[in-house]
Amino acid sequence: QVQLVESGGGLVQPGGSLKLSCAASDHVLSFNVMGWYRQAPGKQRDLVATITNGDITNYQDSVKGRFTISRDNAKNTVYLQMNSLKPEDTAIYYCNAVKFQPIRYDYWGQGTQVTVSS
Repeated sequence: QVQLVESGGGLVQPGGSLKLSCAASDHVLSFNVMGWYRQAPGKQRDLVATITNGDITNYQDSVKGRFTISRDNAKNTVYLQMNSLKPEDTAIYYCNAVKFQPIRYDYWGQGTQVTVSS
């Protein structure tokens, strides 16, 4: 059973930075796509950023230029560096990993809280 364990969330002031980590129990390159989603209270879970096993990245428009997704294959870990944080970035952040074969299957972490407030 694949496990994804997030860490790095917390409370930060507007304009600050946080770096989230997602450690996978399987080799990260065994997943076709890994990424981060977030869910604010009363809202749906939205995509924040993804990275393919070919290193193609994709970002939600609201985080472009502020967030960076990366992967350390040796540590089986995916990161989300978040800079210039805004109160509207407050949410629970979830790590996601996808395998397309034999059929699409999504794995999820338990989530980590990020709160941006003065």
